[in-house]
Amino acid sequence: MSEKLITLVAGFIISVISAGGYIGVALLMGIESACIPLPSEIIMPFAGYLVHTGQLKLVWVATAGAIGCNLGSIPAYWLGAWGGRPAVERFGRFVLLSRHDLDRTEQFFHRFGGITVLVARLLPVVRTFIALPAGIARMPQVRFHLYTFIGSWPWCYVLAYVGMKLGDRWESDPRFKEIFHRFHLGVELVLVAGIVWFVWTHWRNRMQAEEV
Repeated sequence: MSEKLITLVAGFIISVISAGGYIGVALLMGIESACIPLPSEIIMPFAGYLVHTGQLKLVWVATAGAIGCNLGSIPAYWLGAWGGRPAVERFGRFVLLSRHDLDRTEQFFHRFGGITVLVARLLPVVRTFIALPAGIARMPQVRFHLYTFIGSWPWCYVLAYVGMKLGDRWESDPRFKEIFHRFHLGVELVLVAGIVWFVWTHWRNRMQAEEV
């Protein structure tokens, strides 16, 4: 099931980038940064493959990706800024962002300040949701978008560079087929673990609420 889902998502990503070029890259990375689970680990490597074929340029692919991250972060930032923590907690239930995770993120944010955004943009998973606590903290928007761009650009560049270097071996090299097979198994494990974690978290929160 996960393999079919990945194939479907990958097909959508390939179609958008093939048709839209740099705009397609920016659009897809914007969707990811809006807290919608569309993995940049698929988006940017395929954009890098198009760099390999000569259809796109590496620097502009990374730049388009970083711009998309900024645009997609806007609604997530304002969800935190306007709705505050209650709105983020309600929204977080749909993206498996627990109250405990939000507590830790806010504590880290208060301790290290805006630099948290820059560092988080270089980390898988965390980079998708960092705009939420930034909005809650009312981080200055100019600094937020500057740090988002600076942190997102190398992330996009490296992933696109990997895709460019793989080149035609994406489909021809059996080693990569094995890697993708293991990736599919990994996704299945993550999905199962996510469901278990989601159920356990909600059960724990309900028990704590009943005790109070």
